[in-house]
Formats: sequence, C-alpha cells, structure tokens
Amino acid sequence: MKDIIKPILVLASICLVVTTILACVNSITAPIIKAAEEKNAALARSEVLRKAKSFEQLNINLPDGVTAVFRGSDNSGYVIMSQAKGYGGDIKIICGIRSDGSIEKVKTLSHNETSGIGSKVADNKSGYNQNYTGKSADNYTEVDAVSGATISSKAYKKAVGLAFDAFQTAKEANP
Repeated sequence: MKDIIKPILVLASICLVVTTILACVNSITAPIIKAAEEKNAALARSEVLRKAKSFEQLNINLPDGVTAVFRGSDNSGYVIMSQAKGYGGDIKIICGIRSDGSIEKVKTLSHNETSGIGSKVADNKSGYNQNYTGKSADNYTEVDAVSGATISSKAYKKAVGLAFDAFQTAKEANP
C-alpha cells in the first residue's frame, strides 16, 4: 500500500508545482500579449484603410463571424474584423472598405491552414488577398479559388462577405 501512495503523492506534488508556475507565467505574460495584439490590430487598421487618421470602434449589432467594426475618420470608410472556418480552423481577416463600398485592402490576421496548400490562401505573402482589392459587394464572389485549397478559399471569401454584411449594417446605423 505504501508503494502505491508515495508515487501518487510525488506526482500530485509535481503537478501542483508545475500548474502554479504556469499560472504565474500566464498572469505575467497575458497583459503583454494583449497589448501587442492591440498594437498589431491598430497597425493593421491603418494598413487596410490608409486614408483614415483615426478609428472609432462602433458598438452595433454584428453578424455572426464579425468581431469588430471601426469607422475611419473623415468619412474614409470602415475597417471590419471577421472570421470564417477554414480547413485548419478559423481564418481571421481585417478588411478595409472605402465609403463607396469598394475594398481598399484585405489582410489575414491569423490562420491555421495547412502549410503549402491552404496557406496559399491565408498567408499575406501569397498575394491571394490582393485579388479582393477594388471589389465590391456585387463582385467579390468572382475571385477564383486557389487550386487544391477550395475549403480555405471559400472560408476567405465567406469572411470577406461577412465584412460586407457588417459594412451595410454600419452604414445603416451611422449614416
């Protein structure tokens, strides 16, 4: 009996110590990570809607899949953060839509798509996101899917479509 209890107590003690250390590290790094994410999001907003000097986050009823909507200063347009489920998980994008309803730029914020296949759609380096530049709600669906990455391409297109839905909602709420 003693041979069974001693190893259990040792393993439980080790688990308790490791869990405590991980909780401490998380409490230290969580605010740093959040600040870095906010900084990157602010830079991305400026990148996808260059004309805007500042952004105001709108508190409106958002469609499912849309995480945030920002209105650019000087009536320059809107920046919408949306996501859709791809092959490897959620593809999160940020989309700058000018006041006239055309896309200035789309950028991927994060993804877990398969390297070399789905990543051809989701990586900003691949250039797929540039196919949406200048597109509007009427013609964004004309962007072709990447061969071999149909699920990822459809998810990206869905995220862009959600951005257009949020754009319409934002324009109606803030004429």
